[in-house]
Amino acid sequence: MAASIFGCIVPGRLVITDCQQVSEAQFLFNLDNYDSINHVVVFMTGAAPFPEGLGGSVYLCWPVPEPSWHLLGFISNDKPSAIFKIAKPKQTATPSVNPFSGFQQTTTATNPSAVMPAQIGISIEPAHEIINKQTSVTNNALNTQSNFVQFTQAMMQSCYNYCSSFAVPQAQMTPQPLEQFAPLSALTKWYENFQRKMDRDPNFWKS
Repeated sequence: MAASIFGCIVPGRLVITDCQQVSEAQFLFNLDNYDSINHVVVFMTGAAPFPEGLGGSVYLCWPVPEPSWHLLGFISNDKPSAIFKIAKPKQTATPSVNPFSGFQQTTTATNPSAVMPAQIGISIEPAHEIINKQTSVTNNALNTQSNFVQFTQAMMQSCYNYCSSFAVPQAQMTPQPLEQFAPLSALTKWYENFQRKMDRDPNFWKS
């Protein structure tokens, strides 16, 4: 397949269609000034479709602190374009097993002093393999979210239990002019409101 069948857009920049074909089924886009990239659109130009039963897995290589590849999603004849939110991968994240890792390492080795760009890789693969990868990524994300929710709930409960252990009736309070006090009912209300928001949307705190 010719490299011109794919395009890439970083909002606010010119369209990129001159991707590098590094193998029969692998294509790369270099993205300079990666710190200013928040989203990227990957699309098929319409020059040619994927062969029957094939699609394209889309990967991101973040170059610092060490180049590492991560699966973003996919494009296909039924989904010829996709927009991806670009976030700096966490250092604890496990890089994806993918066909581009060796190429990136070779590039770095040939010019160690070069400032590496971020890269978008498109790998043409059987549709069933793409679906399996997407399912695995989705399941991992759900597990991570579930663990986060459990941790948050345990932290809230620990905070509430700790603070309420100091609670005494107002009649038994000893005057302490330098201390400030808040009613336990305020903490209870915060706990209930936070729990209700978590139940509706575990990511509400990001907004």
